[in-house]
Amino acid sequence: MAAIVRLSSVCRRGVNPLFYQSTLLARPLVVPHKYQEQSYQLTARIHGSQALNAGAGSSASLHWTGERLLSIYLLALGPAAFICPSPFVDYSLAAALTLHGHWGLGQVLTDYVHGDPKIKMANAGLFLLSTVTFAGLCYFNYNDVGICKAIALLWSK
Repeated sequence: MAAIVRLSSVCRRGVNPLFYQSTLLARPLVVPHKYQEQSYQLTARIHGSQALNAGAGSSASLHWTGERLLSIYLLALGPAAFICPSPFVDYSLAAALTLHGHWGLGQVLTDYVHGDPKIKMANAGLFLLSTVTFAGLCYFNYNDVGICKAIALLWSK
């Protein structure tokens, strides 16, 4: 859209600015508001990693680091579940999968749910869902064969 506006302004002035102006696309687009004399600068924000924007000891940085460590831990739990299935691996998988899902869905809610009451209700629902998920996986580990053996049984048939 900005390129079309820029090209239409160049076409009105002639062809010379297109070839002689080296900063044609380097400058931000400035558009005057319809009812005011003041111009507003239209810019796009690029969202980088929270760990890059946050301070060294901030909670956002620690949360980002925790998410990455949990992902690495889940990568290690996959082979461990097949090499040495045990109750420790079963409960570790239950906790890690629940926490991974909780943080992932929390990011989806942060992106798509707006307004204080809606955010509070969505976070309460997410907490309830995560609690029920963890309780269900622990119940399955305690009263049935466990996550590791259940996946092995699914693949064996």
